[in-house]
Amino acid sequence: MIKLLRDFPLYQLKVTLVDKPAIWRRFQVNKEATLLKLHDILQIVMGWDDAHLHEFRIGQLRFGDPEPEEDYDVIDEAGVKLSQIAPDDPITFEYLYDFGDGWEHEVSIECGVDKKTRVRYPACIEGAHACPPEDVGAIPGYEGFLKAIRNKRHPEHKEMLAWIGGHFDPEEFDFEAVNRQLARLK
Repeated sequence: MIKLLRDFPLYQLKVTLVDKPAIWRRFQVNKEATLLKLHDILQIVMGWDDAHLHEFRIGQLRFGDPEPEEDYDVIDEAGVKLSQIAPDDPITFEYLYDFGDGWEHEVSIECGVDKKTRVRYPACIEGAHACPPEDVGAIPGYEGFLKAIRNKRHPEHKEMLAWIGGHFDPEEFDFEAVNRQLARLK
């Protein structure tokens, strides 16, 4: 018998930063989580600071927080559950963060999974590479930032290292640290 997504208590999702496909995370979350909760989870697993507007694009529909801007016409993400947008089959949709820098994420609900004992959900199970720093200036800004911190002779080397707090490793991803943050999520 083929099981549908609705037959599982959890969904496994993968989020990939578009234009930087090496930056991705795979995590498991309760299928009854709202898009608002998914936003909170995505901020943690990706390493963003939740300092900017965001929105989900699912088909032709746009979901987000309708409060920050009066003219911002989106469906309220707080009232939509993952199980409603993908009741039976896996789907892929967009998550946009920081409309100025324009970070586009591809989010895939890959499959349904059963709960394991002694695992707190949501749970990040794998991923690759560090997320770009907040306000780095989109892909071109991130590439310039990496050039500057990698080259001690670059005119902005010291400034960029000071801005990022002295250290940034673009290859680093610590899913255990992410899971500690997820465990504090209400």
